[in-house]
Amino acid sequence: MSPPNTPLLDRAPTPHELRNLPERDLKQVADELRREMIDAVSVTGGHLGAGLGVVELTVALHYVFDTPRDRLIWDVGHQAYPHKILTGRRARIRTLRQPEGLSGFTRRSESEYDPFGTAHSSTSISAGLGMAVARDLKGATNNVVAVIGDGAMSAGMAYEAMNNAGARHSRLIVILNDNDMSIAPPTGAMSAYLARLVSSHTYRSMRETAKQLAKRLPKFFYDKAKKTEEYSRGFWTGGTLFEELGFYYVGPIDGHNLDHLLPVLKNVRDMPTGPVLVHVVTQKGKGYGPAEASADKYHGVNTFDVVTGAQVKPKANAPAYTRVFAESLIDEAMRDDKIVAITAAMPSGTGLDLFEKAFPQRSFDVGIAEQHAVTFAAGLATEGFKPFCAIYSTFLQRGYDQLVHDVALQNLPVRFAIDRAGLVGADGATHAGAFDVAYLACLPNMVVMAAADEAELVHMVATAAAHDSGPIAFRYPRGEGVGVDMPAHGVPLPIGKGRILREGRQVALVSFGTRLGEALKAAEELEAQGVSVTVADARFAKPLDEALLLRLAANHDVLITLEEGSSGGFGAAVLTCLSEAGALDTGRVKVRTMTLPDLFQEHDKPARMYETAGLDAMSIVRKALETLGASAGARRDKIA
Repeated sequence: MSPPNTPLLDRAPTPHELRNLPERDLKQVADELRREMIDAVSVTGGHLGAGLGVVELTVALHYVFDTPRDRLIWDVGHQAYPHKILTGRRARIRTLRQPEGLSGFTRRSESEYDPFGTAHSSTSISAGLGMAVARDLKGATNNVVAVIGDGAMSAGMAYEAMNNAGARHSRLIVILNDNDMSIAPPTGAMSAYLARLVSSHTYRSMRETAKQLAKRLPKFFYDKAKKTEEYSRGFWTGGTLFEELGFYYVGPIDGHNLDHLLPVLKNVRDMPTGPVLVHVVTQKGKGYGPAEASADKYHGVNTFDVVTGAQVKPKANAPAYTRVFAESLIDEAMRDDKIVAITAAMPSGTGLDLFEKAFPQRSFDVGIAEQHAVTFAAGLATEGFKPFCAIYSTFLQRGYDQLVHDVALQNLPVRFAIDRAGLVGADGATHAGAFDVAYLACLPNMVVMAAADEAELVHMVATAAAHDSGPIAFRYPRGEGVGVDMPAHGVPLPIGKGRILREGRQVALVSFGTRLGEALKAAEELEAQGVSVTVADARFAKPLDEALLLRLAANHDVLITLEEGSSGGFGAAVLTCLSEAGALDTGRVKVRTMTLPDLFQEHDKPARMYETAGLDAMSIVRKALETLGASAGARRDKIA
């Protein structure tokens, strides 16, 4: 038994112990939880503001519901740090996003309290409905709760799920965490009273009795009575849209007031049937002054000083790729008034916040709606504009059907700026840009480029701006460039043409993307071991520079392709090209492809992740020597 003065968080390591505490102690639990989270994230960095906003809600949900038997799904997962602390992971919370540490998102393999893995938004209601239907099929009685933010509610998938849930009348609880849009701000005590009232058994019983009586009236009077009741409740509490989708709406309520939260959550927990939506209004960054004062509410932070909130900024040796893209696009837009920019709820992440300052009328943030973003861009292209659709690689996956049917099939000149290409470090597998080359290069009409460095990115922005005969994409990684000399303006590249940076005779290293730097390092090492090396920058995965590839295959013993993407991408295209041209028939050249491994890599430092993936300089050297064969055995032993 813990001493009386032991912090309450120590006495409640899991929700089971939390539920043994009296309600009067929950405010102190929330205060301790908020301090613990701030201290932990100050050490690890990560997503801070969203978690601070749901501290009280997290405590209330785990207190009222019987987790993990009751399923609790956190949409996206940015806000799940308090949840992790309360569910037996407090001792490891300072390993968050660190090598071999806790994930920055919910993860099924990490805890039984994480029933569904999240990281991309707007999936929670669909997953929750699946769990609710499975529960009903099994004859079980547990609750399913999905917590979704107002931003995630902008995605069509959330409404598809709500429409299905409402039509099925499945027992499902959706918590709408409204921390930005203020769909309907709370109005103090009256709002809390009304929320408790309409969620109570008494009100629902009276409402059902009135419905049964009204059904005995002529249809005209019944319809009028039904509309009057819905209008009256909607007038006082809002939620008409959700009611039309078949949800019983409760709210809005203050998400930081446990006296308001607890009775409402108990009421909806005990509702016997049907889907219900509880509208909770919270403040992102709540309870930490620097976060509350920040424009982004400390959504994502580096390590920081808890007292001042000052973040530790990494030393910048070169401009970040994202900023290079934004500044290059602004430069092009100054000379071409048809250029417009589109982002899907990531203006700062993609650099388009800078573009918006320069061209507010030509910048469009469509919210978390990648499908819409792609087709919206297609519509702009039909009218002669030059849309640049800036979306992270991992998020562009969500708009793939639209990319195929609405852009590529119609051969519309939409420009795709693909940020976060390759491995992304602490955000791990869910945010890795591993698949875009494979899923883009297979499409007719598509041009696919990858920048080897920040100067090449400037030229690729110019290339995309000038290319008006169909869709074009260019990819670039997260983080800083390599410090090359920057051009004053971008110069359009000849489509489908690569470049040679170093000429040799035995091994040809053909890089697509920013592995070029590692290829050059590998060439130096190989030359020191007596191997003559050519290094080429492909620039294009589609169309390929077939003439260059055929020349390299004809004049070298080994040709190795390098890319920061999955199998089925650039290397596969090169193999097809060489095979179709008969370049492999004689056995003159040995071809190897170096790609990301066929697995979802754990989060780590990016350099370490590439080393693990076998895409660093020394891995390239080993691959070259192994492929050259037994004659290179001595050299291979020297670096093994």
